[in-house]
Amino acid sequence: MSQLPLLAGLPGVTLTHLAQHAQERVFAKREVVIQKGAEGGSLCFLLEGRLQGVDFTVDGREVGLYFVNPGDYFGDVAVIDGEPHPVYVTAVSRSRVVFVPRDLIRPILFAHPRVAEVLCTSLALRLRQISGQRRILGMPNPIQRVCAQLELLLAPTKEGSTWVRNAPTHQELAIMINASRETVTRVFQLLQSRGVVERSGNDLRVDDPDFLKDVAAGRNQPERSGSA
Repeated sequence: MSQLPLLAGLPGVTLTHLAQHAQERVFAKREVVIQKGAEGGSLCFLLEGRLQGVDFTVDGREVGLYFVNPGDYFGDVAVIDGEPHPVYVTAVSRSRVVFVPRDLIRPILFAHPRVAEVLCTSLALRLRQISGQRRILGMPNPIQRVCAQLELLLAPTKEGSTWVRNAPTHQELAIMINASRETVTRVFQLLQSRGVVERSGNDLRVDDPDFLKDVAAGRNQPERSGSA
């Protein structure tokens, strides 16, 4: 457990105590890890795989809110306030998760200043991400939504290139922007034909980030590719 960023630096005896009471589970792809409205009995850590926080619109469409990658924790909101989980968390791929009981982990979150700082910073980042997702969902066409979503996921590297690391699949991206997978595929075909993006393994290289920014901001109106 010492390899988990949130818990790094805690005393060894504390980590040993948490490990003794933690439970590990494996989830298949698309399996629900956390049910919305369920009691927040544990703080969860992802060891392997990938998860996604999701919710549903009033008309029943699934909307992706954020991803959980190995080393990340989730379920923290319910652990902190004692209320039910606000969203679903599902497995994007086969995933291995550790559950640490709330009664054990909650006092530690507030007793150690570094842990509390990491927790607050992560919550603030997630709030900003969700706010960005809501802004994207209000955009008028799927091309603008795809470009805005990719812009939100951009991660510059030391070499000066711009990437979306561990890029979402077309289906995952469609869930995030409330569009069909076919529509997202058509948008990507347009972006690739214009030399804006290029797939490289699990990553997406962005060769023209200014194009994404201009479309997301409404300054560029390329030919539309289908409807949501």
